Amino acid sequence: MLRFFDVLFAATGLLIGLPVLLLVALAGYLDTGSPLFRQERVGYRGQPFVLIKFRTMKCDTAWVASHLVDASSITRLGHFLRRTKLDELPQLWNVLKGDMSLVGPRPCLYTQYELIKERTQRGVYNARPGITGLAQLNAVDMSTPRLLAEMDQRMLATLAVPTYFRYLFLTLLGRGSGDSVIL
Repeated sequence: MLRFFDVLFAATGLLIGLPVLLLVALAGYLDTGSPLFRQERVGYRGQPFVLIKFRTMKCDTAWVASHLVDASSITRLGHFLRRTKLDELPQLWNVLKGDMSLVGPRPCLYTQYELIKERTQRGVYNARPGITGLAQLNAVDMSTPRLLAEMDQRMLATLAVPTYFRYLFLTLLGRGSGDSVIL
């Protein structure tokens, strides 16, 4: 049932959001010359997939977890995109393709060994990764792997249609945050 809502909302979001997507892509092109950011992440059952986002950092920024990146790497447009969460819009394509869900654990990099270990022990990879979830709504990011994996496990154990909609609603209201960066 949740997959049905994922497809419905992702397709609707892409159609309605098309003008915004095009405007942000143009602004991103002017900002960095490369508006889309693609990166291999750990997906459902530990399988790799390519996550798509709007670029918020300079093109030469190291490919490491966000909490390990210096804040000076974020562009002026990137600050705006992160604050408004518009950088996440292209992930609706990942949802539509089945790589992700709207609600689920945020996908990590294959280099985040401690988080992968913690999530594997807790069965987190038996669900699709998501754009938002319990950890994001409570400002728990990938800098605390054990806590994040515990929160992901708790979310997945209680995920049902009402909690799915609650997480989406709270996210749309602007609650929560993305991964932090070094200030």
